[in-house]
Amino acid sequence: MKGARKNFSIIVPVFNEAPLIRPFLQHLRERAPEAEIVVADGGSADNTAAFTAGFCDQLVRSEANRAVQMNMGARTARGNVLWFMHVDAEVPHGCLNEMARLLERPDVVGGFFRIRLPKDRVYRLTDSFAHYAGIVLRMRCGDHGIFCRRAIFVDVGGFPEVPLMEDVEFFRRLRRRGRVVCSRKRILASARRYETVGPVRLTLAYGLIAALYVFGVSLKKLASIYERICCKRCGWASRSPANAAECTR
Repeated sequence: MKGARKNFSIIVPVFNEAPLIRPFLQHLRERAPEAEIVVADGGSADNTAAFTAGFCDQLVRSEANRAVQMNMGARTARGNVLWFMHVDAEVPHGCLNEMARLLERPDVVGGFFRIRLPKDRVYRLTDSFAHYAGIVLRMRCGDHGIFCRRAIFVDVGGFPEVPLMEDVEFFRRLRRRGRVVCSRKRILASARRYETVGPVRLTLAYGLIAALYVFGVSLKKLASIYERICCKRCGWASRSPANAAECTR
């Protein structure tokens, strides 16, 4: 993967993120200056798209569905390595070099980063629970900054356009194709979902959804459960179950 830094595309799905989008894109430019940045907007109504002008390489628009947005962004991207990032995060220094290093081995098809939540006891417990549960259940979510080789992304069909857990389904697809490795570096994730829904409530909701997923409960049913537990707290009760995941943005 010599020279891989010049072949990275960062895909950022957004929906109504006007206050965050420009500072985040500036942050990406500082930490990953050689990467292409593709913003995939899900029809924002707050001028999010306008605030990307001059701060990203490409802007694509689609319906408000994270999987659809990321797939469209990936199809537009020009890099040989695709990195999917959420807008409310801080990427580590040397992130491109780190991913290039991990991808030097030909058997490695992709990877992810550990998450670091703000320094609060509840958040530290949540972080540890999520990490070790992910190891046991062999799943990771989009907060972890999943990245992969473009050819593998195409081979597995991208993100399945499902009601919920498209990132987990995609992660499992990657694992069937080769090694998916964890970086020692950490992404600083935002606690805004925990603050909106409640840290204990959201942690328990995640645990319940993960357990039901492992036992084969349908994604449509999981989306409905998630909406009832969490989305009403965020004012998303009127949204359809197909878009329940949007309240996690």
